[in-house]
Amino acid sequence: MKKLLIVGNWKMNLNTQEASLLVHRLHQHIKTHRDIEVVLAPSLLTLQPISMEIDRRRFGLASQNAYFVDEGAYTGEVSFNMLRELVDYSIIGHSERRRYFQETLEVVRDKVAAAVRNGITPILCVGETSPERAAGETQRVIHDQLTTALHNLTPEEAANVVVAYEPVWAIGTGDPEKPDDIKKVISWIRHILSELYGETQAGEQRVLYGASVAPEFVRDILKNTGVDGFLVGGASLNYQQFAGIVDSAYAALHEGSDHD
Repeated sequence: MKKLLIVGNWKMNLNTQEASLLVHRLHQHIKTHRDIEVVLAPSLLTLQPISMEIDRRRFGLASQNAYFVDEGAYTGEVSFNMLRELVDYSIIGHSERRRYFQETLEVVRDKVAAAVRNGITPILCVGETSPERAAGETQRVIHDQLTTALHNLTPEEAANVVVAYEPVWAIGTGDPEKPDDIKKVISWIRHILSELYGETQAGEQRVLYGASVAPEFVRDILKNTGVDGFLVGGASLNYQQFAGIVDSAYAALHEGSDHD
């Protein structure tokens, strides 16, 4: 049975001291559950010190970005090869990388391949902008993003990729996409995966939701959308909010059961 995956993307926030304080609070407030995996994605600057501070049995680590060439004369870049002993996951293709840093479909594809080559699990972000949604292009956009990103992988390699659906128009609004609409997109993602790799693999692959995730929305999103977890942005910087998301997810998983 696949674990629910909850990833906290801290983005470009928190210096080393602030990051350390947040980790301390998270250790205090987030309970460990066998069926939930919690992953933190701090800035590159704070990855190393945080890796020494966290309990790796309780939290995984992810990078927010890396370069797709393993080594060479690329001033200012950090490669997946450099991160391979440090992180479990890497967020790739986030809408902010695509928008602000002009990452193309091909760049995202090469980063996914580089992560896999170095033993790091990609968290591949896909999602449509507001104009694309208004034009009825959601399915085409996600199809192009997903198929291009996975193009250089074998079925076995692709099976380990985590897909994160983030409707760009809903990020930071405090109002996530409606569960019925999330369900349709998650079903479309799994349809694409089934066309590429078969229904069994498509069903087993972890697909997350990310955009304005908050504790009060978790139950409804998990209830009937086919989502396997969350990519959390702003709320992951607030230890109470992030712990609340984990608690709400656990409660939703065990509604009506006698689990602790």
